[in-house]
Amino acid sequence: MKITLRQLRYLDALATEQHFGRAAERSAVSQPALSAQIRDLEALLGVTLVERLPTGARLTRVGAEVAARARAILGDVGDLESYARAQSGDLAGPFRLGLIPSIAPFLLPRLLPILGDRFPRMELAVRETVTGTLVEELVAGDLDLVIASVPLDHPALEEMPLFDDCFLLATPRQGPYALASADSAGQIPAEALLLLEDGHCLRDQTLKVCGALDMRKLRNTGLTSLTTILQLVAAGQGITLLPEMFLENAAMDQSAIRLNRFAGPEPKRTVGLAWRRSSPLTPLFERLGDVVARCASGHQSEHREGGRAGLSRHEAAAISPQTSAFEPLPTGRRHP
Repeated sequence: MKITLRQLRYLDALATEQHFGRAAERSAVSQPALSAQIRDLEALLGVTLVERLPTGARLTRVGAEVAARARAILGDVGDLESYARAQSGDLAGPFRLGLIPSIAPFLLPRLLPILGDRFPRMELAVRETVTGTLVEELVAGDLDLVIASVPLDHPALEEMPLFDDCFLLATPRQGPYALASADSAGQIPAEALLLLEDGHCLRDQTLKVCGALDMRKLRNTGLTSLTTILQLVAAGQGITLLPEMFLENAAMDQSAIRLNRFAGPEPKRTVGLAWRRSSPLTPLFERLGDVVARCASGHQSEHREGGRAGLSRHEAAAISPQTSAFEPLPTGRRHP
């Protein structure tokens, strides 16, 4: 019996999740099936790869090294598949795209019809999860391409910045935080700030642009949705920074929420593509990146390309001007 790619994928999932049940769920198999394959792999190699614990699983020192080598092998297999597809000169066949939750719901409705027009032979599968998981799956060859906030700073990945997404200050019109204001993100009071839970890169970006906050005063809310945060702001429960991409697509009660731009330079995140440096699909990814940039930031693409000439019907619709509901930044007011 020889080592199989299935066994390597299961070991990679277990290395990531540190739990047999979660690794099985991640691999879309039953826990007994995954556990049996891991035991078979251990028998083939003649070493113990996993320490079984009452609360989960932990890789042994040898297991961690084998898992790292397995991830490299899986990445090479992914590149082999990509090389075969690249020979057609198009993004044909299965294509696995990963996006972070603060981008996917707002970009995909405009992007998917365009991809259907431009790459009709693409068999697209979409994966939405947090940045850390996307990077792991991309490096392992489980994904072909990721759309996320860059830089990701991973040595195995190539990145292509596409557009900037500015942050705006969202405050309630009523309640104790109604008068909250700031000339810069660094002036936002920590006790008033509503954030996504740990693991979301948008949380880290918000904390970074806010500067030296007193971390002891931050709320432990465990929120996973920007829509939920927006509802809490509308209910007067706090204030937050929200990306413009989200606000252009969110259903918002403007009688309950005030949106303010900061004075320049505005705080922002950069959205871009990432793929394995070893992938033979780099030229095609660069083409796709231009499509994404046109879709998400049409005013920038229009300026670069000199207008909408040559765009498809879906692309022209995607970059139509957005109606602004933003108010100028009020000055001279602070949260009490």
